[in-house]
Amino acid sequence: MLTAEQVIATQKANVETALDLASKAFEGVEKLVELNMQVAKATMGDAAETAKAAIAAKDPQELLSLQAGMLQPAAEKVAAYSRHLYDIAASTNAELTKAMEAQLGDAQKKFMATVDTAVKNAPAGTENAVALVKSAMAAANNAYESVHKAAKQAADVAEANFQAMTNTAVKAAQAAPKATRRTTA
Repeated sequence: MLTAEQVIATQKANVETALDLASKAFEGVEKLVELNMQVAKATMGDAAETAKAAIAAKDPQELLSLQAGMLQPAAEKVAAYSRHLYDIAASTNAELTKAMEAQLGDAQKKFMATVDTAVKNAPAGTENAVALVKSAMAAANNAYESVHKAAKQAADVAEANFQAMTNTAVKAAQAAPKATRRTTA
């Protein structure tokens, strides 16, 4: 049986964990807002420079050349933004996962301690039930480990695919101005 002190301690730990998780999530949102503000400022500055350059263009050829020259830097900026966005999401997710795993580990330890106490105080003849509970716990732990490992592998594959896609997009953007110059020349 749980005592009132144990229930209060558990509730206190749960509230602290929830506040910690909320704080980590909020830090991720802060980083995202900061990134978006930086991008917005840079985009406004780039738009002003582009408008000035477009107004100063003396003929359509110069305007086309200006437009072609903007493609690569724009693609690189989008790729950099995507990388930053991915890094923020990945680091926030890693922090939340780490905190959740610590909480889960603590809960598992407490549950196993409760099971061990129950086993010690179990009446004679319940050995089969005790063995069944321990077997179920071992199976649940193994299943969790398998799912966790598969999720980590999937995240690693997704990150590799994201990096490859970003690199391909940047290379395509680098090639586009060259092709445009050949067709306009």
